[in-house]
Amino acid sequence: MSFLSRIFSGKSKLPPIDFSLIGADMHSHLIPGIDDGAKTMEESLAMLHRFQELGFKKVITTPHVMIDFYKNTPEIILGGLENLRTAAKEAGLAIQIEAAAEYYQDSHLKELIKQERILNFGQKHVLFELSFNDEPPGVKETIFELTIAGYKPILAHVERYPFYYGQWDKIDDYRTRGVLLQLNINSLSGQYGPPVKKMAEQLIERGWIDVIGSDCHHMGHLEMMDSLRKNPYLHKIVSKPDLLNKML
Repeated sequence: MSFLSRIFSGKSKLPPIDFSLIGADMHSHLIPGIDDGAKTMEESLAMLHRFQELGFKKVITTPHVMIDFYKNTPEIILGGLENLRTAAKEAGLAIQIEAAAEYYQDSHLKELIKQERILNFGQKHVLFELSFNDEPPGVKETIFELTIAGYKPILAHVERYPFYYGQWDKIDDYRTRGVLLQLNINSLSGQYGPPVKKMAEQLIERGWIDVIGSDCHHMGHLEMMDSLRKNPYLHKIVSKPDLLNKML
């Protein structure tokens, strides 16, 4: 009987996950006032405190970079990071704070790659996202440009793109091209709808998820994560030995 079969048959009782098992969150929006995440420093500090309570040792916050909406630059993001670190230290928080970005896949991203204006983390990992409406053109070209520039692309919240539901060949093609797949923990709650939840579970069952993230924009996201700590799929992905979070 498989791990999940034992869980759902009622023969195993799972304890709440201690997020110190993974150590680092690598997808959040905690720098105040620069995107659709935290609005104030007080809100940012409250979320950092909650991350710390849940067991996280590090957060790598990733503000949006989207030319039509969030015109963030490395200077804006890194300046905000220093302000956040200073405030966190004054508040007595021990959690480590780093920053990169969540890049929207468009022509602007290709320009940033050429200009070497890309914020990355870990071993030159770069988080990028797609439109939720339709599969955008040029995704493979962007992946190629990132790769030849020496970066390791990570596709953000792969389970949330409706045009990839059940499209396993397309997703596997990205994996073949060296793309890592990131899953939002809260997708397992059904927050984004039943199809997203189902897709998240199927990706975990296939063993295709390389890294997980909170995609935290506000305190509600952290409380939802707390409520998922006994979720069997979360237990399964956290037990993955090569989960990237553990190495960041």
